[in-house]
Amino acid sequence: MPNPTRIEVNCTTGEVLEIELTDAEVAELELQAGLAAQDQAEQDALAAERATAKAALLDRLGITADEAALLLS
Repeated sequence: MPNPTRIEVNCTTGEVLEIELTDAEVAELELQAGLAAQDQAEQDALAAERATAKAALLDRLGITADEAALLLS
């Protein structure tokens, strides 16, 4: 299976080149995609943790999120 390609456009001449990525470029793209997915998973977990903590606090206070927003406005 051929490697993915990238497109290069020469704006001066209008020439469009489709260039096959090297194995090293493909590996780098896969590494970066993996790191981005890991970062997103960490951000999602942190957001879920914060939402759970916020819900627990609101429950302890006996108020809704709308009521808390009203108090903070």
